[in-house]
Amino acid sequence: MVVGDPSRTAAILAVMAGAAERREELRAVFEQARACERCPQLAGTRTTVVFGSGAVDASLLFIGEAPGAHEDATGIPFAGQAGKLLDTLLGEIGLRRRDVYVTNVLKCRPPGNRDPLPQEIAACQEYLFRQLELVEPRVVCTLGNFATRLLRGEPAGITRLHGREEVRQIGPRVVRLYPLFHPAAALYTPALLATLRADFLRIPSLLALPAPEQAPPPVEVEPVLAADDGQLGLF
Repeated sequence: MVVGDPSRTAAILAVMAGAAERREELRAVFEQARACERCPQLAGTRTTVVFGSGAVDASLLFIGEAPGAHEDATGIPFAGQAGKLLDTLLGEIGLRRRDVYVTNVLKCRPPGNRDPLPQEIAACQEYLFRQLELVEPRVVCTLGNFATRLLRGEPAGITRLHGREEVRQIGPRVVRLYPLFHPAAALYTPALLATLRADFLRIPSLLALPAPEQAPPPVEVEPVLAADDGQLGLF
């Protein structure tokens, strides 16, 4: 295929148009989140909604727990020291922050950096699932205990699961789920840094694997009007 080939040009334009459409749809979801008041305490104490950042068509997506003080001030996920370590680790595998997509389970900072409450998780889940649906990542890295347990729906912790990938349905999308220690944990416990770095080094090989097959959409059965009695039935 040579430069200037019409078919190649058409393919490039289609990719660009798709990315632009995703960006607009993500922006619409962000506007919904920015006006969200489903959690009165979070809505009343946040400085800004920290929605997500990065490539709208990224193959690799990171999910943390919730914004902290730096994120609440800037509106950018992983904006503090943990974010700098994340950038360093990405650089070591040939990626930059703009090549991936980064978000959190919660889009608002819990007061005092407390753990998210179950009702807050439930209220915010729709935004996270829409991000997964629109970005369409092949590999999703959960960062730390909280995000890992939440998305897997099981109590097993990060110490047991880190570095062990599995194909799993997360909301609307089937992904290769890859739990990692949270970068903040490596900052507080330097012995974890070598483990985190070793787990990161496996990411390129996971990205090289075929994309997980998506589950077929559910079949909608429309009720049929029964001819004999005028009642709705499924026959």
